[in-house]
Amino acid sequence: MKDYTQLNGLALAYVGDAIYEIYIRDYLIEQGETKPNKLHRAATNYVSANAQAYLIQRMLKDNLLTDDEENFYRRGRNAKSHTSAKNADVTTYRIATGFESLMGYLHLTKQTARLEELIDWCIQKVGEKNG
Repeated sequence: MKDYTQLNGLALAYVGDAIYEIYIRDYLIEQGETKPNKLHRAATNYVSANAQAYLIQRMLKDNLLTDDEENFYRRGRNAKSHTSAKNADVTTYRIATGFESLMGYLHLTKQTARLEELIDWCIQKVGEKNG
């Protein structure tokens, strides 16, 4: 399959979850953190369903996304998942799935510069939010 725009939201989110987490892990290592338990705790500030839902809602509020990007967010958000987050309600989990769907879409369609622009924005916002 080469036309990744035809993938369902959950398949996009599956890839997006992994890609986003790799960028966050790279960022944390670059910051000099090396202890696995501290890395895991720090990563949670960026990759938890609550963090992802917060970030995508800020992106929407700040009109950061193109119409196309918003459509891929909605595709993930509206997908019927049979799993749920350990530490988030269903609505938050679905919004976070939309965030991951957007990340997967950007990655699979090779929009690397845009993906990295949004992830850098996310890192900045989490930093502001956590002081």
